[in-house]
This record gives sequence, C-alpha cells and structure tokens, in this order.
Amino acid sequence: MLQMITALEFPVYLHFGTHRILLHMVTEIASFFIAFRFFLYLKRKQGDTISGMNRLYILLGATLGALLGSRLLGGLEDPIALQRSASRLHYFYLNKTVVGGFLGGLAGVEVIKKIIGERQSSGDLYTYPMILGLIIGRIGCFSMGVHEETYGLPTSLFTGMDLGDGLERHPVALYEIVFLGCLALGIRHISRRFALGSGALFKLFMIGYLLFRFLLDFIKPHYTWAVGLSSIQIACLLGLLYYFRYIIHPKRLLIHHAGSPLHIL
Repeated sequence: MLQMITALEFPVYLHFGTHRILLHMVTEIASFFIAFRFFLYLKRKQGDTISGMNRLYILLGATLGALLGSRLLGGLEDPIALQRSASRLHYFYLNKTVVGGFLGGLAGVEVIKKIIGERQSSGDLYTYPMILGLIIGRIGCFSMGVHEETYGLPTSLFTGMDLGDGLERHPVALYEIVFLGCLALGIRHISRRFALGSGALFKLFMIGYLLFRFLLDFIKPHYTWAVGLSSIQIACLLGLLYYFRYIIHPKRLLIHHAGSPLHIL
C-alpha cells in the first residue's frame, strides 16, 4: 500500500478515455454530497428537536458563515501575496481554509439562532457528517501534492513522502485523515460512556480539531506573524478561547439527569 502511494504522480487525475479530471474536483463535490446525505440519514434515524424551518435557517446561516469565514481567513493566510494581488476581492475568493469555514459557520449559526430565538444546541447532528466530509475532502487535498497549499515541511521521518517536488515532506493531509478517524472513534466512545448534554458532540469535535490544526501548522510552510504564529493558528486559539470553559471544566459537557447518549449506529 505504501509503495502504491509513493508511486503516485501529483496531481492525481482520473482518466475517462481521452478525458481526464482532477481527483480533487471529484472528492470536493463528493464530500459535500455524501456528508449531507449522512446528515439526513442521522436526522431521520435520531429525530431532531429543532423545528424544520428553524433547522433550515440554521443550515443557511452555517453555510453563509462558512463561505465568508473560509475566504476571509484563507485570504489572510499570506498578507504579502494579498498585497501583491491585482484584485484583493478575487484573491479572497480563490483562497479558503477549513478552519475559517468552521469558525465562520459557528458565528453564522449563533447569529441566526439569536434572530429566530432558537435556544437549543444545533451542532450534534452535524458532527459525524462533517468529519466524514473532511476525510473525503482531505483525500482530494493529498492527491494535489505540492500543487495545493496542503503539504508539509521537508522531513527525515519515515512518514516523509515526495509530493511532487523531489523532497520528502510531511503528508499533512494523510495525518489529518488519520486524526479525524481517531477523533470520530474517540467522540463515539465518550458518548457511549457518559451522558452528554445537547451540543457536547460538536463542542468535542471543535475543541479536538482546533487543537490539532494549531499543532499541525508548525510542520506546514506558512506566513508567520510577529507573534510567531500563522493566521490559522491565531484563529484556532481564538476558537479554543471560545470553548475554554468546557476545556477547563469538561463536566459542563455532561447532563445531570438520566438520558441516553447520541449514537451513530
């Protein structure tokens, strides 16, 4: 299996007769489609305490917030390139990042919930679908090698791979896929062992993912601000600060009465 991976030529294309298409394009579309279908499956199986219209408003708020957040943080990843761009608006449109999407989506949901007066936590149903969508998306990111800015710094570790430029680099997309699989299993284990309150699954996911991305950026090439961190790392710290009360007091994630945890199977 490892030999098959190291023998890949980046970027990876799918061939259909005389035509070819980037694998990344396929996985990007598939990640949204499959994640949404998984969300609908969980919604049907487990039910939803939020009314249909409110759930729709929340989904729209999350989508718009994620779109804006991903582009805003993506555009701020490299301020030098931003200043040199012919059109800054176009530069923001072309650059995106998952961390910005999650934080922007979170902000969008909170704003919409304030407007419609929805007080219930709404993130649990999205947790496992988001993890699945991310895994599929990261397969596409890995398939681009060094042709997309989702590769790591050069390394002498056994995990190093030639991603298309002749250097052994950290395959950070693969690292993330492994982490996401472990995170999903960890959240599921916790939900089976403890009676979690509404919204706890999503909080666990966000805390784990933001911490992982903060650490991952230390082995990725990036613009470093005066504080010694990248834009993504700063955003991760702000997100972790938002969840700080749950990090120092994890019992806040539990319910204090009989209840059954949320299962995906």
